[in-house]
Amino acid sequence: MHDFLLAKEIVDELKKIAQEKKLEQVKAVNLEIGQISLAHDGHAEHMEDISIGNLEFGLRSITNNTPFEKTKFEIKKVEGDSWRITGVEV
Repeated sequence: MHDFLLAKEIVDELKKIAQEKKLEQVKAVNLEIGQISLAHDGHAEHMEDISIGNLEFGLRSITNNTPFEKTKFEIKKVEGDSWRITGVEV
């Protein structure tokens, strides 16, 4: 579930970037995803890391029928505990 919430955060940030830079179409987005672990129920023993496959599914679902529908998301796992957009190709 948290994979989908992260996908929404990413798309929200991408929308801000597109609006700021007045981009009508985005071909590709490069992302770095660290060891982001969240507990579904607040218990540390139930922590799960982000699944790249689930994140990709979430991104596809959220961008369906939007200007980002054909955007290719390149996701790279990195050290750390956060995520960031490292590049936007128009």
